[in-house]
Amino acid sequence: MTTQVIVNARPWGGEAVDVEIDGGRITALTPTGAAAPPPDATVIDGAGRLLLPSFSDVHVHLDSTRVGLPFRPHSVPEPASLWAYIENDRLHWREAGASVAERATETLGRAIGHGMTLARSYAQVDADCRLERLEGVLAAREHHAERAGVQVVAFPQAGLLREPGVPELMDEALRLGADVVGGIDPCGLDGDPVRHLDVVFDLAQRYDRPIDIHLHEAGELGLFSTRLVLERIRAHGLRSRVTLAHAFALGMSPREQVLPVLDELATWDVALTTIAPGPREGLPVKDVVARGIRIGLGQDGQRDYWSPYGSTDMLDRTWQLAFTQGWRRDADIELGLAVASLGGRAVVDPADRGAEPLSGGQGVAEGDVADLVLVPGDTPTAAVMDRPGGRTVLRGGRVVADDGRLLP
Repeated sequence: MTTQVIVNARPWGGEAVDVEIDGGRITALTPTGAAAPPPDATVIDGAGRLLLPSFSDVHVHLDSTRVGLPFRPHSVPEPASLWAYIENDRLHWREAGASVAERATETLGRAIGHGMTLARSYAQVDADCRLERLEGVLAAREHHAERAGVQVVAFPQAGLLREPGVPELMDEALRLGADVVGGIDPCGLDGDPVRHLDVVFDLAQRYDRPIDIHLHEAGELGLFSTRLVLERIRAHGLRSRVTLAHAFALGMSPREQVLPVLDELATWDVALTTIAPGPREGLPVKDVVARGIRIGLGQDGQRDYWSPYGSTDMLDRTWQLAFTQGWRRDADIELGLAVASLGGRAVVDPADRGAEPLSGGQGVAEGDVADLVLVPGDTPTAAVMDRPGGRTVLRGGRVVADDGRLLP
């Protein structure tokens, strides 16, 4: 395999170095110009740009995106309950004018162009779409397999129990190639948390797959569901195998109620993901990180039937995280950048503990996988504030995108 050398790059905004990559991993960082690159090396011009770990979008719905299509006015009727959003999506997703595979492939490609090389995407499985949306996401994953890793969640967006046959469809989805067992609001949506969690944990154990559960439930109900999930984790011995997505109750409940739950999540190495929804629902990120809880960031749905927001750029979502958390200090904003990159890697792969600690280091070191992005900017905070173009994206040391353009 050819050696790659990135010349004149600044890891996490530090001093300029040359970065040697061999076998897909960083093998050396030396002061720029200290030694000539090996004669057979592929040289990549860092041009004095920041060198960051590439971004990880660990909460994205590639099956519902409309990125690249004509803008569609929001049509969820008021009052906008969770079920109203689900119904609106089910009424209209076939009207997009492009298949799920085409839309997912386009959105994933744009995200890669912005610097993302790892995603965890939900794929809706229900009595309406059956496995069609899953198959579309799997096709997008295959199309971009050399550019990004995509972990696919079989996701019962409309519940597991409200309609017949959904558990059986989930079973088939896992046999078709879904990587993760999804769940959603066991109390608020399905109304039977015991049966809901029975199905989720049974599938996870039979197929030896991790679990990712959406928890939109607020307040005491959300904390109750969280405790029920923790009980199942303890009973089944599934440490490091469960992610809670959104977990709004952890941001909306009194801190004295939340901190003991966070301690329990840390004990069982339960990961969290956030979409930076706003100051009311947002996770207490600093409290989460202080306990060593794995946490990642995601774009959620993008320009879809749920929301007009989303740009496929994880720097945009990092800015949103910093803004909604009320962060102003560089160290805090850099923490958000670490959550958007290293944090997501640890959510997908609990063995990837390079995300600990999430702040205080260069974020790029010898031995690391060379999944990287070069970004113009004076400092990491400046990059988050400005979200500049002119980025170069590497996966395993190979350039896969430059200035937004995908390379073969």
